[in-house]
Amino acid sequence: MSAATRGERGVSPVFLALVAIMAVSIWAVWTDFSASPGFAVFLFIVSGWLVSLCLHEYAHARTALHGGDISVGARGYLTLDPLKYTHAMLSIVLPLIFVIMGGIGLPGGAVFIERHRIRSRWKQSLVSAAGPLTNAVFAVIVTAPFWLGAMDGVPDTFRYALGFMALLQVTAAILNFLPVPGLDGYGVIEPWLSYGIRRQVEPFAPFGLLAVFGFLWIPEVNSAFFDMIDAVLRGLGVTEWDTFWGRELFRFWQGTPDIPPLHTVGF
Repeated sequence: MSAATRGERGVSPVFLALVAIMAVSIWAVWTDFSASPGFAVFLFIVSGWLVSLCLHEYAHARTALHGGDISVGARGYLTLDPLKYTHAMLSIVLPLIFVIMGGIGLPGGAVFIERHRIRSRWKQSLVSAAGPLTNAVFAVIVTAPFWLGAMDGVPDTFRYALGFMALLQVTAAILNFLPVPGLDGYGVIEPWLSYGIRRQVEPFAPFGLLAVFGFLWIPEVNSAFFDMIDAVLRGLGVTEWDTFWGRELFRFWQGTPDIPPLHTVGF
């Protein structure tokens, strides 16, 4: 393997730094080392979310590479470096802003894939599906202690942080799978549409995410959406109590919440 190839595929120091921050923040949350548990939860959620975004975009790129698009290596997508993405604002900044606002796991922009290099429609669909599937896998891993019944002895603060992280991953996966132009869900079905339909839909792609966000402002839509999210999380063993207090701890700038002991509420 040449030096150039190693550079295209080696793990970025930026990503390694994010992983290190996540690991330290996990330790701080678990041991209650920080004077402000909310700040430790904040660091864990933000760094963990950025790690998941990097893995989301990496999954797109790696799947595209195996599908025939060798250009992803030259663009640095295989290094897990968030600074290499073509839409850093959409992929990193805006989703991070929405996480900091304590809302939802907003899907971001995808890496640039030269789809003409990928001859199989199935492979093109898989390239688009790979990103949100990564969020789904991340959610399953984060919630493993819940659905495995392994929460005995886990500090409440850490439990709530995992619950909120799971909420972000589930919302990101579901939103990204919506068949809306500009989102991965549309990318899954796009190869199977006629050329004429794709040309008609193409101008609306930049506004798909904004349309989804606008619909979520409608109270009835918002309520139905989060009822679905809560149902998925309950299936993974995560309760609304977990996600509520995880969000409250995450918003450390509002002050440390007075959280009742878990055993007093029947969980």
